[in-house]
Amino acid sequence: MSAATLPAPALRAERGHLTYWLGALGIAVALAVALRLVGNEYGWYAGYFVLQYVVLSAAWNILGGYAGYVNFGAAGFMAAGSYTSIVLYESMGLGVIPGIIGGAVTAGLLGLGTGYLTLRLRGVYFSIATLCLAVVLQTLVVNWDYVGGSRGAYIIRPATLPGFASYGEYIFVVMLVLAVLAVGIGRMVEFSRLGRGLQAIRDNERAAEAVGVPTLRLKLLACTLSGALMGVAGAPLPFYAGYINPEGAFNLAYAVNSIAMPLIGGAGTWLGPVIGAVLLATLQQAATVTISSALNLWIVGWMLVVFVALFPRGIMGWFRRR
Repeated sequence: MSAATLPAPALRAERGHLTYWLGALGIAVALAVALRLVGNEYGWYAGYFVLQYVVLSAAWNILGGYAGYVNFGAAGFMAAGSYTSIVLYESMGLGVIPGIIGGAVTAGLLGLGTGYLTLRLRGVYFSIATLCLAVVLQTLVVNWDYVGGSRGAYIIRPATLPGFASYGEYIFVVMLVLAVLAVGIGRMVEFSRLGRGLQAIRDNERAAEAVGVPTLRLKLLACTLSGALMGVAGAPLPFYAGYINPEGAFNLAYAVNSIAMPLIGGAGTWLGPVIGAVLLATLQQAATVTISSALNLWIVGWMLVVFVALFPRGIMGWFRRR
């Protein structure tokens, strides 16, 4: 179907997608150039931290925001991506890009399997099941010597890479591309049939089933896609830090932030998770540098309480209401 024959809403969506990709490309290039001009190595790693949370927030929003199924197992899916990278590095010496692809496949299959077993549950029962998944995965990793077990595993990062001033710049650019893709995928889901079906499930699942919406199939698709993107968020982590252990990979902060960021920015919208991730991650980085990293979850907790009490639909909901 040509652009001239598309219905008006579909045509607007197509133009909106094009505007997003062009705008995101321009912002990404400007950000990379600005940080290179600043020339501070810490800027690359702080930027990576923020962008990782952008990917994680956009991933959680696909199932939790659009479909209304709250996933407490974000750390488990991220760790699946991280340890897939470790396995590929240990077994074949593969770098970050193959690790990201492998992490997406592993976490996507994990999401599909988890969804098939748990998506028939509703409400808090589904959330508890995803939390248990993260605990089970952590137990398996702790007892798996090939990936370091409880000791953790190291990755030797290259000192320099062609075309990049430092390894920090390289890993930042990789995560910047992933963030643009993750947010773009979230936006495409929102304005697609999948997104409309997930929103119908969120509003009233029984009514959606009654009018013929294939609820289980859509939820499985959302769980698979959400899991794959969470794996993508975690896959570069060993290359970013040079070391990973179960305590860091399954950190409670990932599970808490993955829920808090979309809620603060505005769950169920493609832009809300981005706003929430940038706001929370920037505040946490500032607190880490100036005071202590121990304040990170304290900041998240207080912001979540304030926004739930005063702006229950998040920043995007507040702007739309005005």
